[in-house]
Amino acid sequence: MTEARPVRLTPLPAGEWDDRARASLASLIPAERANPGGAGNVLATLVRHPDLTRAYLPFNAYLLRDSTLSPRVREVALLRVVSRGECEYLWDHHVPIAERAGLTAQDISAIRSGGATDGVDGMVAGAVDELIEHHTITQPTWDELGRVFSDQQRMDLVFTIGGYLLLALAVNTLGVQNEQS
Repeated sequence: MTEARPVRLTPLPAGEWDDRARASLASLIPAERANPGGAGNVLATLVRHPDLTRAYLPFNAYLLRDSTLSPRVREVALLRVVSRGECEYLWDHHVPIAERAGLTAQDISAIRSGGATDGVDGMVAGAVDELIEHHTITQPTWDELGRVFSDQQRMDLVFTIGGYLLLALAVNTLGVQNEQS
């Protein structure tokens, strides 16, 4: 991916967390994790704007937990998006989730390099590439996706790609650093 980006906003310091900040995370994480350590750097940075966070996170929670896509398909799409978006933070956080969803190290490497050609994984990665490059999915790819996915699943795929591209853009622009940094 790319070199470290400048940190523009740091996670909200522990002493500045208030009920609004904690409540803004309720749709995604349990109350006991609504603190700087439990939330992680991306959420701890987003709570600097509690109203935006409260509005955005239910959509993100839907993509992550309630989408009609299988966890594997979601992670293939997400990893390809964050790879294309050069977002190391989200990549690092989602590789273990992708592994739990059944992706192997070889699958993950292929997704990152653009070489995912295996059946559904390749089709999903290709849809990500088309949407990012052309701002639409071509008709042949849409039709191919329709042989495997329902209309609702194809819609969820488009919104997963767009939703995680948005998050990658925000993480990159704000300069959110990995917790280990």
